[in-house]
Amino acid sequence: MIRALVALVVTVSAVAGPASPGVAQRPVAGTSCRVFPADNWWHADVSGLPVHARSRQWLSRMSTDRDLHPDFGPSYGNGPSYGIPVTVVGPGHRKPHVRFDYAAESDRVRYPLGRDTRVEGGRRSDGDKHTIVVDGGACRLYETWNTRTRGKRWLAGSGAVWSLRSNALRPEGWTSADAAGLPILPGLARRDEADAGAIHHALRITVPVTQKAYIHPATHWASSNTDPDQPPMGLRVRLKAGYDISGLRGQAHAIAQALKTYGAIVADNAGSPRVYVSGAADRGWNDEDLNGIKRIPASALEAVQTDPVVRP
Repeated sequence: MIRALVALVVTVSAVAGPASPGVAQRPVAGTSCRVFPADNWWHADVSGLPVHARSRQWLSRMSTDRDLHPDFGPSYGNGPSYGIPVTVVGPGHRKPHVRFDYAAESDRVRYPLGRDTRVEGGRRSDGDKHTIVVDGGACRLYETWNTRTRGKRWLAGSGAVWSLRSNALRPEGWTSADAAGLPILPGLARRDEADAGAIHHALRITVPVTQKAYIHPATHWASSNTDPDQPPMGLRVRLKAGYDISGLRGQAHAIAQALKTYGAIVADNAGSPRVYVSGAADRGWNDEDLNGIKRIPASALEAVQTDPVVRP
C-alpha cells in the first residue's frame, strides 16, 4: 500500500493556480496514462506568480555564470542515450521483492522489475542508476534509485510508488527515488511532447548545492548546509518572460517555452557546477536542437513564490 499523507495533498489551486484550461496532457507513450491529474502542481502555469523575495540570493548560488545543460540526448560513445529511461509494463508483469538501503523511507512493495527494465546509464553505471517503470494497466508509477542486481535479487538505494491518478505527496520528511521526495517522471522532458511542439508541465532540474530545507511538493532535503542563500529542494524557478527564445528551434523551443510557462523544480544536487535539465532517454532527440538549450544562461532564471520553506 502506498503510504502518503493525505493532509499534505497539494493541488495547483493552492500552490500556483490552475493549469491552462483545455490543455490536454499527453499520456505516457504506449499507455493511456496521463502523468498525474490536470490540477497537479507539475502542470501549474507559474508565469504570473510573483518573484520570490530571495530569488537573487538563491540564483546567485546556482551557477548563473554558466549555461543550462540538458542532461539527455544522443550518446556518441558505447553507452545508451543520455537521460533517464522509462519502461512500460503490463499488469501481468512479474514483481520481485526489492531490498532497499533506505527501507524506512521506501515503499516496500513488489516492483515490476525484470530483464526488460531499463536502468539509467546502464546496469554497470557508476551513476544514479534510476529506474522508472509505468504499469500501463493500473496507471501506477514505480521509481528506484541506485538500482542493481545481485544474482537473482534486486537491490536499490530507495524506491517510491505513485498512482498517476492522485495528487498525494510522500510522507513529510521522506525521500523517494529522488533526493527531494518528488517523482521523477513528471519532470522529464519527453521527446514525444517536444516533437508535438509543447510541453505542458514543469521540468526537473538539479543544481550544484542545496540547503537543508524544502518547499512542497518536495518532502525531503539532502544537505547539511544551513545557509539560507542556498536554494531549497522543491524550489520553483522559471525562465524570465523577457528572455528571447525566438531563435531556438524545434525541441529546444518547446523546452524553453515550458521553462517560461511551467518553470522547473529543484529535485537533487547535481554534484557539478551546472544547472542540469532532466529528460527521458530517447534516440529521437535532436542534438542540433538541444544545443540551443546550452546557450540559455542560468542567470535568465528567477525563483517564484509558491509554498513556504520548510526547515527540519
